[in-house]
Order: sequence, then structure tokens, then C-alpha cells
Amino acid sequence: MPAVYTIVQIWMLQVGGPHQLGADPARELVLIQGEWAIRFLILTLLVTPVRKITGWAQLGRLRRMLGLFTFFYASLHLLAYSFLLLELDFPALGEELIERPYITVGFLAWLMLVPLAWTSSQHMVRRLGGIWLNVHRLIYGIALLAVLHVFWLVKSSYLEASIYGVLLLSLLIYRLFARENRLFRQGVKVLA
Repeated sequence: MPAVYTIVQIWMLQVGGPHQLGADPARELVLIQGEWAIRFLILTLLVTPVRKITGWAQLGRLRRMLGLFTFFYASLHLLAYSFLLLELDFPALGEELIERPYITVGFLAWLMLVPLAWTSSQHMVRRLGGIWLNVHRLIYGIALLAVLHVFWLVKSSYLEASIYGVLLLSLLIYRLFARENRLFRQGVKVLA
């Protein structure tokens, strides 16, 4: 449980005990939340392909929870950045958004997550009808922005960012082929 781990690490830091937050605990807390946000985002995108490949229909029930975990950790990431690194200096946040492209794309990804979290309930699915699916297709743009955010942020080893990029690219290629295959089958049915 990443949230429990974070709480324990903060408590250990406060009481002067041994912790794993390194020399710059504030920065490390921001990074931990961001890492978990992108991990949950990738897991959310993995649900449909794994469900279709394995036939494990119950897996689809996890997608909403994983998506909400993504929003939760992305929000913690933004809050930790705002509170711990910028100390709620909103003019500085405005400057960061303008001067640092990785902050801009990260913030844009978070803004795009807001309507997904807001419309994730069954009530909103029914209320929005067909529009709901279009809103939730924002997840692909969010994922691209999140990976770009990580790539621009990295200063030394691109290994983790590359892993996220390869996973995302694989998922997008799978979705594209699945969509094309579905359209092809529909076309064959029309011709028959």
C-alpha cells in the first residue's frame, strides 16, 4: 500500500527515526506519489487487454477503482509539489507552469483526470449516456502527457521513463489493432 508506506515514512521522519526518504524528503515524497499515479494509470489501461486476452471478465470491475487510484495519487503528487516544494507560493506555481514544460504537461494531465474522476460513478455513466465514453477516452491523452512529463523530468537514467513509454506504446498499438479488427469484422458482416 503506497499510501500507508508514505504515511509511515513521514511519521518516521517526524520522530527522527530511520526513514527511506533520502536527503531531500520533500522531493522524494513528490516523486513517490507521481510514480504511483503513473503505475496505476498503466494498470488501468492494462485491464481491457488482459481481460480480452484471458477471458477474465471480472477483471473489468477493477478498472474504475484503478482509475480512481490514479486520480488520487496524481492529486497527492500535485498537492505534495504545491505544499512541500513550492510552499503554496501560487505566483511561483504560475511561473513554473510557464517556464517548465514538464510541469505544464503534468498539470494538464491532472486537469484532464478531473472529469474522469468526476464522471466515474454509475450514476454519471447513466446520466451522460454515450458522451461518457467520449469523456473517458481522454485517458489516452492523459497517458501520453504523463509519460512525456516523466521523460522531461528525468535528468539521468531514462530506464523507468522508457519502461512506461514502451508499456503505453504497446497498449496503444494493441487498442489500435483491436479496433481495426473489430471494424473489419463489422464490414465483413455487412458484406455477407
